[in-house]
Amino acid sequence: MRECPDAARRELETGHLTGSAWLVSADGERVLLTHHRKLGRWLQLGGHADGDVDLANVALREAEEESGLQHLSADPELFDLDRHWIPDRGDTPGHWHYDMRYVVRCSGSESFAVSEESLDLAWRDIRAIADDTQADTSLRRMATKWLGRHSAN
Repeated sequence: MRECPDAARRELETGHLTGSAWLVSADGERVLLTHHRKLGRWLQLGGHADGDVDLANVALREAEEESGLQHLSADPELFDLDRHWIPDRGDTPGHWHYDMRYVVRCSGSESFAVSEESLDLAWRDIRAIADDTQADTSLRRMATKWLGRHSAN
């Protein structure tokens, strides 16, 4: 951040930091995924930092906004890191997202509300994601990482 103080701003056209939530159920067996409206794929919740360098806070805020869930908490340590290309869209040129991902835990009701950013939301079994060779590579990586971590507890 010292070398690029604007790294968390979406206006940095070459690429910027984003924050995402590996939003797990209270029992740690399921994760809430979004059928992303713009990308048309099942992914974790998350989004632009808009200048906020506290990316755990960004992940928590995005999880709350995109799911309508309350009683969420974000683990402060980084869970996963991913770099992925976002293609051109309208006036926005293609660019990189350097996605900082945090575990966000649901401790209340799991009844979500689909926001305008999603086509749908769904709680998915984490083990099934880890075993699904057709699943998004980064989702499989996080599922495998979570299972290793969760089974150690």
